[in-house]
Amino acid sequence: MKHVILGTAGHIDHGKTSLVKALTGVDTDRLKEEKERGITIELGFTSFDLPSGIRLGIIDVPGHERFVKHMVAGVWGIDLVALIIAADEGVMPQTREHLDICSLLKVKKGLIVLTKIDLVDRELSDLVKEEVTEVVRNTFLKDAPILSVSSTTGEGIPALLSTLESLAKEVEERPSDGLFRLPIDRVFVMKGFGTVVTGTLISGSLSL
Repeated sequence: MKHVILGTAGHIDHGKTSLVKALTGVDTDRLKEEKERGITIELGFTSFDLPSGIRLGIIDVPGHERFVKHMVAGVWGIDLVALIIAADEGVMPQTREHLDICSLLKVKKGLIVLTKIDLVDRELSDLVKEEVTEVVRNTFLKDAPILSVSSTTGEGIPALLSTLESLAKEVEERPSDGLFRLPIDRVFVMKGFGTVVTGTLISGSLSL
């Protein structure tokens, strides 16, 4: 089975976690504080199978500037990025910062998703698209598809899934030979198990 890793990127409260839930049915905000404050603090992880059989793993990153180190840890080793921008706010500081980080970490492919499309009219949506197009003009996302979705109503989700499928098919499979390399995403303690270390395999293989 082919595995592809998608990372989210974007400003705080632009709907990254809600979009992941709309795609997978999984709420990646696990911490009590995350649910109380309505923001992502730690990296979130989930996966689902695309119609072609490709398994798409998703890393949901925090959008708040205070947690940018977690965002950097999550983006390292991803195959695709979804730059998520709320249609009712447009491009914001962490939108630009996350885009710059992805560029520095040599992310090469991705797409742009305008969320909360149900909260704006067509005119504002078109203005935000123009703004986004200008912001990414000289970046690796200059030719990326721009999709409009609503995680609340489901509008645009089928088109998004189709686009993710197409992009995932273009991703080259990670080499299974060579040195085993697994950049660490996070370290946490789980009751009954002890310390757990997680990461994203970028080369080599592991037998269990």
